[in-house]
Amino acid sequence: MLFPEIEEIVAAFKYETITEERKNILQPLIDFVQLKNDTQQEIRLNFICTHNSRRSHLSQVWAQTAAHYFNIQNVFCYSGGTEATALFHKVTDTLEKSGFNIKKLAEGDNPVYAIKFSENEIPIIGFSKLYDDTFNPENSFAAIMTCSQADGGCPFIEGAEKRIAVTYEDPKAFDNTNEQTEKYQERNLQIALEMFYVFSRIKN
Repeated sequence: MLFPEIEEIVAAFKYETITEERKNILQPLIDFVQLKNDTQQEIRLNFICTHNSRRSHLSQVWAQTAAHYFNIQNVFCYSGGTEATALFHKVTDTLEKSGFNIKKLAEGDNPVYAIKFSENEIPIIGFSKLYDDTFNPENSFAAIMTCSQADGGCPFIEGAEKRIAVTYEDPKAFDNTNEQTEKYQERNLQIALEMFYVFSRIKN
């Protein structure tokens, strides 16, 4: 069971609102997960963005949550950047408002967070890191490029079995504006909907 607030969000999802164009973009990710699931291999997904501060973390968290929700086994979601900065506070605020239980494990310029979607499940560890950090898998993973800048600027991801571009607009564009909260929530819900759509398509 997910925390009640997350369950409420998931119950409101309407997959038919996802455009055919976006479904086509998501299909290679569905195919990768399905193939690994069919062959009973571990499913490792590394969501990569330039600073590993916003979109890659949202994707990692919601993908891991969706895998649990749909009971897809052996799914391990990670995130990384072409630079390491910090998990942006507005992302943790937005996830908290969505019902995630978040605990700060370490302070400093690059805080470390434990992010829980369910009472009895292992938390997701969130902090900014390079995509090839030792915290992340060395090989046999799909590199999911969540921003066009990282996708274009990082043509080779060592150890990646497959590279898949699933890019999102950066909510950072609305930092320090009146629309900030609304735009972060908008991107949060888009990513959540699409990651749940991906795992809803997996046949066990």
